Amino acid sequence: MPELLAITLQPYWHSLVLGLVVGLTEFLPISSSAHLAVVPVVLGWEDPGLALSAVIELGSSGAVIAYFRRDLIRIARSLRQAWKQGDWSKPDARLGLAMALGTLPILLVGAGIKLLAPDLAHGVLRSFHTIGLVSILMAALLGLAEWIGSRMRSVADLNVADGVLVGLAQALAVIPGVSRSGSTITSSLLLGLRREDAARFSFLLGIPAVALAGLSEIGDVVQQSGSTGLLPLLVGIATAAISSWLTIGVLLGYLKRHSTWIFVGYRLVFGVFLLGFRLG
Repeated sequence: MPELLAITLQPYWHSLVLGLVVGLTEFLPISSSAHLAVVPVVLGWEDPGLALSAVIELGSSGAVIAYFRRDLIRIARSLRQAWKQGDWSKPDARLGLAMALGTLPILLVGAGIKLLAPDLAHGVLRSFHTIGLVSILMAALLGLAEWIGSRMRSVADLNVADGVLVGLAQALAVIPGVSRSGSTITSSLLLGLRREDAARFSFLLGIPAVALAGLSEIGDVVQQSGSTGLLPLLVGIATAAISSWLTIGVLLGYLKRHSTWIFVGYRLVFGVFLLGFRLG
C-alpha cells in the first residue's frame, strides 16, 4: 500500500518541485531552463523536457501579468492614445513599443529553431557541460555589466532602440543556461538602467515570449499527459505562479538596495558544479 501511494503521488510531487524551480529561477538571472534540466537529473528523475517546462512556465507568465497589471493597463492605454494621435513621445508609449519590438527577435529565433532544427536544444545545448560553460560566461557578462553600467536611467527613459537591443539579448535565451532574465537584465545594465528598472523591464519584456512559448506547447503536453496527468500539470502551473509572484517582489526589493554580484557568484559556482558533476 505505501508503495502504491508513493507511485500515485509521484507525478504531483514532481510537478510541485518543477513548479517551485520555475518560480524561484524564472525571474532571477540564473536560468530557469538550466535548473529545469539539472534538478531532475540530480534527483534521479527523467528529464521533463522543454515542452513540459514551457507549459509550467505559464504560471510564471500569469504571475508577472498579475503583478504588473496596473502598469500593463497604463501602457496599453498609452499605446492606444499614441496610435490615435501619432505622438509616441510619452514614456509609457515608448515602453510599450520597446516591449513589442523587443519581443520579435526571440519569437523569430524560436520559430526558426522549431521549424528548421527542432532537436537543437535537446542535444548538445542541453548537456551539463554546455550549460556549465554558458553559466560561467553569463556570470562574467553580468559582472561586467554590474561593474561598468552607469545606473543613471529608468524605465521611463527607454526608447525603441533600447527595446530592440535588449530583445536581441533575450533571443539568446533559447540556449539553455543563458537565462532570459539574465540576458535582459545584463543588457539593460549595460545600457545604463538602474538595477530595479533593469529587472522591471526584463519582467515586462518577457511576458509575451514566456506566454507564447507555453501556449504553443500546451496542446501536445496535455495530449501526452492524458486525463490522469492533467491535474499534476495544473499543480505545477499553480506552484510556479505562487512562487513567481513572491520571487518578483523579493527581487525588486533586493535590487533597490543591493547589487547583482550575488547572482554572479551563484552562476560561477553553479557552472563549476555542472562541469565537475559531468566529469564525475
